[in-house]
Amino acid sequence: MARRLLRRPVGEGLVLMVILTAVGAMGALTLLLVSLLVAAQRKLHVEEDPRIDDVEDLLPHANCGACGYPGCRPFAEALVLGAASPAKCTVGTDEGRASIANYLGVDVGEAQKQVARLACQGGTHVARNHATYLGLQSCAAAASVAGGGKGCFWGCLGVGDCDLACGFDAITMNEHRLPVVSEDKCTACGDCVTACPKDLFSIQPVSHQLWVACRSLEAGDELLEDCNVACTACGRCAMDGPGLITMKNNLPVVDYTAGNQSRTPIERCPTGAIVWLDPKTGASKGDAAKKVVRISARPAAPT
Repeated sequence: MARRLLRRPVGEGLVLMVILTAVGAMGALTLLLVSLLVAAQRKLHVEEDPRIDDVEDLLPHANCGACGYPGCRPFAEALVLGAASPAKCTVGTDEGRASIANYLGVDVGEAQKQVARLACQGGTHVARNHATYLGLQSCAAAASVAGGGKGCFWGCLGVGDCDLACGFDAITMNEHRLPVVSEDKCTACGDCVTACPKDLFSIQPVSHQLWVACRSLEAGDELLEDCNVACTACGRCAMDGPGLITMKNNLPVVDYTAGNQSRTPIERCPTGAIVWLDPKTGASKGDAAKKVVRISARPAAPT
């Protein structure tokens, strides 16, 4: 018993010594790492150009991404570096862009305004449903249930996810449950593009006046039973716009690089699925398109 008592303090001392050694080693290692980080920070630190703050203050602080950068701060950095021109901020005013150009001593540059465009005209007055969706009021939720119940699988579901997603009040739902984009307010942020489960929105330059307002990939006049303004893939627009329009997957595709846009391809479209967009008067259809006179919603398709 006496021997055990004599050995006990010696064992506890060894344990204490091991603990103290470990703590000391960790402390020394921590101190070394901190010293290395401080040295690296001093060596690698780059002084930020004070002009970045001034340029950022001159920007609209929309952080919309229309300039191609993730926010106004990164765009200000690009402006100071000379990697971008003030004209890229299509959300700001002419005075604001001029102020930035004067401050940096550069040209304003040129950039075309871009806006969100909807490739559908199938409001409730021209398009019908095959089923009534009663779940969570969301286009994404409706689309997950058999496509949303609309007769045209590719058509707008009209619940308004795009409207809710737009932080600039550029989208409103009209009386036919179809989104309407205000090009004056649109910043081309792309939130509506992300929100739409049917991929009906895209960001387009305002110069793209010839517009295919349909995404249906089917063909034939029987499509009109579900949507009066659907593209039936008749191909008349491609015939009348050679080199400008080609038919792909039963849908007209406009080659905007051709540089010869005109109203000619819309004139013989029987449904008005391809339109001409005027910045002042809006969308117009060709003479052959049947007039839409119905105001009330179309009844659901018979079961």
